[in-house]
Amino acid sequence: MGFVKEFRDFAFKGNVLDLAVGVIIGGAFGKIVSSLVEDVITPLLLNPALKAAGAENISKLSWNGVTYGNFLSAVISFLCIAMVLFWIIKGANKVVKREDAAPAGPTEDQKLLTEIRDLLKSQK
Repeated sequence: MGFVKEFRDFAFKGNVLDLAVGVIIGGAFGKIVSSLVEDVITPLLLNPALKAAGAENISKLSWNGVTYGNFLSAVISFLCIAMVLFWIIKGANKVVKREDAAPAGPTEDQKLLTEIRDLLKSQK
């Protein structure tokens, strides 16, 4: 029974569960960002540029037998993903700063306790 208890203690520690939740949410979030880039941003930005260049299928781009189209597509996708993540993180930071920017003043209980403390100090 020692092994089972030890495994249970390991598997249900807060850090392991937090990591598992982070990995699962990260995977789902990665799919959302990939879909946004591949299905929305890349077609809006890349398709007009490729049509203007006369190369509508980027994977067929080549130079002296070197097909660099897939590499170029991967670089463009990376830049798009980095930009989307930058926008998301920048927006999230603004939300967090707004919450932190408005420090709450002392509550009524804290004001009352402060007055009591000051009165006790003055009586000494």
